[in-house]
Amino acid sequence: MKRLILQNLITWKYKKNRKPLIIKGVRQTGKTFILKKFGESHFPTYHYVNFENNHKFANLFKENFDPKRIVNDLSFILDKPIDIKNDLLLFDEIQACPAALTSLKYFSEQLPELALCCAGSLLGLHLGESSFPVGKVDFFHMKPMCFVEFLEATGDHKSLDILNQCVQTTSIPNIVHEHLWQQLKIYFVTGGLPEVVQTYVDNQKDLYTAFTLVRQKQNEIIYGYYSDIAKHSGKVNAMHIDRVWRAIPTQLAQSQNGTAKRFQFKEIIPGADRYNRLANVIDWLLAAELIIKIPIIEHAELPLTAYTKESHFKLYLFDVGILGALSDLPPKSILDYEYGTYKGYFAENFVASEFMANDILNLKSWQQNRAEIEFLYLLEDQIIPIEVKSGWITRSQSLKNYTEKYHPTFRVTFSAKPLYIDLKNHGCHYPLYMVHWFPLKVTQRL
Repeated sequence: MKRLILQNLITWKYKKNRKPLIIKGVRQTGKTFILKKFGESHFPTYHYVNFENNHKFANLFKENFDPKRIVNDLSFILDKPIDIKNDLLLFDEIQACPAALTSLKYFSEQLPELALCCAGSLLGLHLGESSFPVGKVDFFHMKPMCFVEFLEATGDHKSLDILNQCVQTTSIPNIVHEHLWQQLKIYFVTGGLPEVVQTYVDNQKDLYTAFTLVRQKQNEIIYGYYSDIAKHSGKVNAMHIDRVWRAIPTQLAQSQNGTAKRFQFKEIIPGADRYNRLANVIDWLLAAELIIKIPIIEHAELPLTAYTKESHFKLYLFDVGILGALSDLPPKSILDYEYGTYKGYFAENFVASEFMANDILNLKSWQQNRAEIEFLYLLEDQIIPIEVKSGWITRSQSLKNYTEKYHPTFRVTFSAKPLYIDLKNHGCHYPLYMVHWFPLKVTQRL
């Protein structure tokens, strides 16, 4: 299954002054798979070490952090010679061995010629347990498969070719638009976790069977996340974390106008009705990368961070497929696009996760009185308001109010409508499936 991060790995391999690489991200996003594929396709051989499945590897780091000794001992255990100059060494589930994290500093300083890649989940919860090699490692972040990768996985290369050629003056044929809209709804069901997408791909000739198996796989993964919560947070904290995580789709279902509201703390955990009593729970979910947090501001002026408040934010789930499963939303309702105002939040969650997949991490939301702009996107020194609509009606009083107040250079709406860029009036209408391609170039590069 092709992933966009593979090109980043190839670039890292030939990078001058390359350091050991850590790929972090939520569980089940395909970190191990992509690293093994990288090793198979771009090195004579690779050597795989899993610290979670085989605890004897941790003993190698107790004596000292001499990288040459560690490599020699690993070679003995694996019963395979390790060519330091040509092979790839993989440390998987590195969070299970804090000493291995510490050793990366010495690999960077004393054995820089060795290509060393590490993968870890829940790293945000474990990094404080050891002497972390600050400045001695490179980082990549593995997200769920975005819509581009979903199209690639399903073999929809014609659609990808059309989208990759789009510029501001492009007009997408209606038949293509309708096809991509259908593909997007399927992605709303599957989300971007690789095992789930592969389940759909393997069974897509029979949609009923495919989506039944997809939901089964998603529920298995959700159970795995709950197990992680219980394992890494303690019994009492686990209950609180579980309740907050479940409360996100529940609160969304209570939205009256299809727009996500500020997260409310009341009635989630008895006696904890304020942010400061749940801050550690929110921080845990963020560190585990199970949620996306978007600050809400009332003043859309630079610097945007100056107007954020710690307790004012929206919460989204990291993956729309998991959102659908947690919400117990039938796949047929998603495909028929018949799930009421919840469609608005679903679309909004999708846009947020697509932006995150593109490493756009500085999004904000604007709310003032009853007016709301889902996202503020900082493009160089310009604040671009982004409205998200789940359907074909795109007129917005909120966007009008925002425009009259701040006079933005461009106004952007993501919706079910086809692509249309109104350069004269500075209005940009993107179909929801084109978040990855935003903002479009004026002309296609040669």
